[in-house]
Amino acid sequence: MPIAYDNPLDYSLDSGLESQATSFHDIPIIDLTSLIDGSDPIMVADQIAHVCKNIGFLYIKNHGVDKQLIKEAYAQAEAFFDLPLEQKQKLNIINSGQTLRGYIPMYGENVDPENTRDFKECFDFGLNEDKVSPFFGPNQMPENPAKFKQTFELYHKAMMTLARKLISAIALSLNLPADYFEALQKSPITIQRLLHYPPQEGNITQKEIGIGAHTDYGFLTILSQDDIGGLQVQNRNGDWISAPPVEDTFIVNIGDLVQTFTNDHYISTMHRVINTSGKERYSIPFFIDLDFDAEVSVVPTCHSKEKPPKYETYICGQHKYKRFVDSYEHLSN
Repeated sequence: MPIAYDNPLDYSLDSGLESQATSFHDIPIIDLTSLIDGSDPIMVADQIAHVCKNIGFLYIKNHGVDKQLIKEAYAQAEAFFDLPLEQKQKLNIINSGQTLRGYIPMYGENVDPENTRDFKECFDFGLNEDKVSPFFGPNQMPENPAKFKQTFELYHKAMMTLARKLISAIALSLNLPADYFEALQKSPITIQRLLHYPPQEGNITQKEIGIGAHTDYGFLTILSQDDIGGLQVQNRNGDWISAPPVEDTFIVNIGDLVQTFTNDHYISTMHRVINTSGKERYSIPFFIDLDFDAEVSVVPTCHSKEKPPKYETYICGQHKYKRFVDSYEHLSN
């Protein structure tokens, strides 16, 4: 469960940055046992349907990912971010061009650039490949810490396995075959990200917070967060609610692609991070989309004569890359 700190820092929040305490009626915990072992995937799919229609975020437990691997991932992430800045800068994401792999220094990415500077540093990678194109290519991996590359290649593999299970449940929740999206995800865009949010103090305004308000651009996000807290989710009434850490769970949310596929039946949810804990905050999100050239259009079960498609067909990779151009200066130069 989350750890509470008593007035760790002097800070004040603008009223628009405050959040309500979370009720698990707002963000429920779903047990994946019957999805992972195949005994009753429909039960999980039905729960996911309710969440995606009404909330867009959920906690998952009994997900099948090894606890020791998660623990080691945090150890490696913290060790990397503790390196001197000049060492991390050698792996700057700018070096990778359109591949978008490597280190992102403070203020190097801003997801809500018109309103917020993101007070965070990141490291991104995916499957290591020789061919270079947007979101695909060789990783920039640090030589130190020594177990970094091995740990995160295993972690990425575990996330791929879990993501495909969850995506099959999303398909079932839409009255589609469990493998409906597999044809669009033969070699999907994936980003495995490591995040470090230093604590903030003083007068905290929207101009600079951990990460600005945004929806995720892709299909599905699986987030591991440490015990510090700071994630906030906007509910359907427009109120910001806290999404505190819950032991042995991941937080899962759907992205913009699912909103398009479902004709707004499922909604991609706004979220942000503000770290006022007095402690360093780390999180490890995994993002999965579709193949770069996969077409995104409303699925057959989500439109009718009475409810025609709201979206024109678009190409997954082009849509995502356009969003990244807005966040990274080196792509627009």
